Amino acid sequence: MATVELRFSALPEHVRTARLVAAAVARRAGVDETVLDEVRLAVGEACTRAVGLHRNGGISAPVKVLLTEEEKQFSIEVGDEAPHPAPGGRTPGDGPGGAEAESEEDAMGLAVISGLVDDVEVSSGEHGGTIRMRWSTTPPATFHG
Repeated sequence: MATVELRFSALPEHVRTARLVAAAVARRAGVDETVLDEVRLAVGEACTRAVGLHRNGGISAPVKVLLTEEEKQFSIEVGDEAPHPAPGGRTPGDGPGGAEAESEEDAMGLAVISGLVDDVEVSSGEHGGTIRMRWSTTPPATFHG
């Protein structure tokens, strides 16, 4: 199992780098070429969400991306350190409607992600959240000639 770890400052301009790295590692892992655009888009959505959560929460910690190549599967995990409210709850410091507006935006981003990946898991709590996305891989073709 090979893993690449990427950490970047919560700045929007670094999301593009995360997308490029994800596509390169996915290609090497055996993700089908026709799916690479979906990998880029999903990683872009997840990283943009994490950057927004860090910036809105005044969190200086980097966004963390783990790209893992396993047998027959490639996964990407995007982690943030922003406190996430419990369902129906509020995060300390939320202004009026703050959690609601963020919740609608999160729901839209997560819906986009779930349409792009084979499998997605979202976990969150008071110490941060993680979006784990998985794609199937195919072994490299061998040449017989």
